[in-house]
Amino acid sequence: MPHRHFEGKKLVVASHNKGKVREIRELLVPFGVETISAGELDLDEPEETGTTFKANAELKALAAARASGVPALADDSGLCVDGLGGEPGIYSARWAGPSKDFAIAMEKVEQELKAHKATTRAAHFTCALSLAWPDGHVETFEGYVHGSLVWPPRGQQGFGYDPVFEPDGFDITFGEMDPDAKHAMSHRADAFKQLIEVCFK
Repeated sequence: MPHRHFEGKKLVVASHNKGKVREIRELLVPFGVETISAGELDLDEPEETGTTFKANAELKALAAARASGVPALADDSGLCVDGLGGEPGIYSARWAGPSKDFAIAMEKVEQELKAHKATTRAAHFTCALSLAWPDGHVETFEGYVHGSLVWPPRGQQGFGYDPVFEPDGFDITFGEMDPDAKHAMSHRADAFKQLIEVCFK
C-alpha cells in the first residue's frame, strides 16, 4: 500500500498523558500543524488490547480519528528491560498503577531486577507512532533508544521512567537531561523522524 502524505492543518494527539502531548506538540511545531489532545476533546481512551506497541498505537490512533473526524497521531511506548525479558514493555504505564505513579513503577523495576538476580542493567525505550485517518488508513513507525538503568532515580526533567534511564554514551539520565537534548535523540524522536520523512515532507 502506498504511503499517504498528511495534507491537513489539524491533528488530534490521541493521548491523555500531558507530558507525551507536550512532547509531540513541540515536535510538530515546525510543520505548522495545530494539535489538540484527545483529553481536550474529551474522547474516551480505548482499551489497549494489542500485544505489541505497534498494535496499541494503531488502535488508539484509529479510535481518535474516527471519533473526531480528524487525522490522529498516537504513540505507544515503554521501557523494555533486558534482564526482565523485555518487561515492563507494553505494560510500562500499568506498572505505575491506577494513580500513574512512576515512582512506584521505577521501584518495581528495581525490585524485579534484584529478584531475577539480573546480570545486566541494559534497557531500551521503544516508541510506536501511528498516524491514522478517519477512513481507516494508518501509517506506523517504530523508534528506539538504548541505554542502561541507574538507581536511585536522578533528575526532575522528562516523565515516566526517565529518571532511571541513562542513554548509551551519556553519564546523565533522561531525567537530568535538557528536554531539547532528549527530544533530539529519544525513541519518540527516532519514530518521529521516520514519520516526517514519509508523511510530512
